[in-house]
Amino acid sequence: MNSIIRSALVTASIAAMSACASIGVAKEPAQLNPDNAADTLQIVRKIYCSTEDNTPIVYSWNGKALSRKQGEKDVHLFDVEGMNIRQCGEIEKEDGTKGFHLVSREILLYLDKDTGEVLKTWDNPWTDETVEVMHVANDPVNFKMYEVGRGGKPAKWQGEMHGNFWWQRNTVPLWYPSPLASKYEKEIGGTYHSTELFNFFGNVDELLDPSTTGVEATVGWSRFSDWLPWMNMNGREGMLYMHTAGSKLASYDDLSETMKTEIAQSYPEYSAPPPVGDDRKNMTSWEYYDQVSEGHIELPKR
Repeated sequence: MNSIIRSALVTASIAAMSACASIGVAKEPAQLNPDNAADTLQIVRKIYCSTEDNTPIVYSWNGKALSRKQGEKDVHLFDVEGMNIRQCGEIEKEDGTKGFHLVSREILLYLDKDTGEVLKTWDNPWTDETVEVMHVANDPVNFKMYEVGRGGKPAKWQGEMHGNFWWQRNTVPLWYPSPLASKYEKEIGGTYHSTELFNFFGNVDELLDPSTTGVEATVGWSRFSDWLPWMNMNGREGMLYMHTAGSKLASYDDLSETMKTEIAQSYPEYSAPPPVGDDRKNMTSWEYYDQVSEGHIELPKR
C-alpha cells in the first residue's frame, strides 16, 4: 500500500476514534436539584403552571360530594366538576429575593349524580326543601412563592421521587373567622373549618429536565368542610366531603363540553387567567356566597 495512502488512513482512523471517544464521554445535561432554592422554584412552577411567564395553563378535575353524619350512612349527594385557569410570572423582592406569582380563577360545578346535568336546584333530603344551587366561581385564587420561605429558610421542594415517578402532597387545614358569621364566632361557633388535600403526580425525568418549561401532571383533590351555605342545613350536625381526580390539560379546548358551555354562557372571563401582578384579595366559596347575598355579585341566569 502506498505510504501516503497508509498515512491518510491511519490519520482518519485516529480522528474517528477520537470523535467516538469524545461522544462517549459527553456529559448529560445537568438536572434540576430539589435541594437548591432556585431549582425548587422552577420545579414548582413546572408543576403548577409554566416556567415561561404569562403562559395560560388549565387544570381540570371531577368526582363526588358526599355527606357524613353521626349514626347515618354516608350519602352521595351530587357530583362535582372543577377547573382552574392560571399563569405565572417572575417577581422579585426589594432585597433581590426572586420568586414567582401564580394568578388564577376557578370554577366548581355541582352536577346531578344520575344525569350529569348542571344543577339549578337541589332537593335537601334532611329538610325536604328545594334550594337554589350556587356554584363556585372564585376570582382570583393567587399566591406567591420565593427562594426564601418562612423563617428565612431556603425554599426546598416537598415532593418525593421513587424510580421515575414523583408525587407531591399538599395538606391545607383551614381555620379562620367565617365571612358569614357574626362577631361572636368564639361564643356561638362561626369559624370556617375545613381541610383541602392535594396530590400531584408525574414523571421524574420530565420534572428535573431544565430544558422543559412544564410537566404533564395528574392531580387528586379532596375537601372536608361544613355544609355548603346554599344547602340551608340550619346548624345540623355533620359535614360534606368531596373526592376528585384530574390532570393538567394540554389546552383549554380539552375541558369537557359541559364546562366550556358553562364558561361561554355564564363565566366568559374564565377562559383566561387574571393578569400577572393581580393584587386583589383572594376569593373563597364562602366569601363568594356572602358577596352574592349582599348583591355585590350577580349570579348567572340558568
